[in-house]
Amino acid sequence: MPRRLRPKAAPAPDAILVGDPGRSLLLAQELLERPLMSNHARGLWGYTGRIPAGGELTIQATGMGGPSAALVLADLAELGVRRAVRVGTCAALEAGPRPGELLLVAEALAVGGSAAAFGAAEGEAVPPDPTLLERLRGELASEARAVTVASFDALPADAAAAPQAAAADMQTVAALARGRQLGIAVAALLIVSEAGEDEPLADEPLEEAAKRAGRAASTVLST
Repeated sequence: MPRRLRPKAAPAPDAILVGDPGRSLLLAQELLERPLMSNHARGLWGYTGRIPAGGELTIQATGMGGPSAALVLADLAELGVRRAVRVGTCAALEAGPRPGELLLVAEALAVGGSAAAFGAAEGEAVPPDPTLLERLRGELASEARAVTVASFDALPADAAAAPQAAAADMQTVAALARGRQLGIAVAALLIVSEAGEDEPLADEPLEEAAKRAGRAASTVLST
């Protein structure tokens, strides 16, 4: 029995991973037909249901930070999950990305020291699953651009620590590197929620961007 999750029913082989439990509910209502809560242990809300294209999909909250995401992914692997797309938020580290923009992760840099626990050396660039990456690229077309993202143990991030990265978050390296260890295909799609001196993205546009990203992830996972 997994140590973090206590599911009422087995999850689907495909999953969308989100940090925020509220976002898991939002995407469950947006993407699933008659979603059923499959986990509520530790506040890590998870939902499973059928998608209109056919098949089942799980939407699972992973909590905050890389260690939490890695632990949840390990539990999901034990429960039979084999493919996952992280739909999360990030902060821009350069002038290009704007709040509300979708960024497709082409690689994630391990900047925080905790990455070593997921099998990623400090400074290592961890790639996503190439098949999921290309399918997301094809599905989103001009709606998202592929970038390098740096994952830190804490935010705000020091842009000087990862000058080649367009944005920073706290979970993507954990999801990609732990997925690599577990034999799970993982990719990531991030929403820019903060950029420089701009006001943080408000709740309503953030929710709309999350729905857009979730629809793309669901379509890719249904094939």
